[in-house]
Amino acid sequence: MCRNIRVLHNFEPPATEDEVRAAAVQYVRKVSGSARPSAANQEAFDAAVEAVAEATRVLLDALVTQAPPRDREVEATKAKERSAARFGPR
Repeated sequence: MCRNIRVLHNFEPPATEDEVRAAAVQYVRKVSGSARPSAANQEAFDAAVEAVAEATRVLLDALVTQAPPRDREVEATKAKERSAARFGPR
């Protein structure tokens, strides 16, 4: 499940709200052990997603680095190359 959580720090342009929320959803799914919470747990699940998303925003805003910003396309290409080396071409 956590394969969808991506590094969000130090990209140009910065991480979008959608990316932050998607990472929060994946984290809460993993921790709760549930991809789709029951109706009884939906409110708690949604509150947790919002709390994690907010904590992620605070963290990303506070982090500093001297490294140049990364490019999403370059990082995606590197990930595909690592995957091909590990699992073979698809």
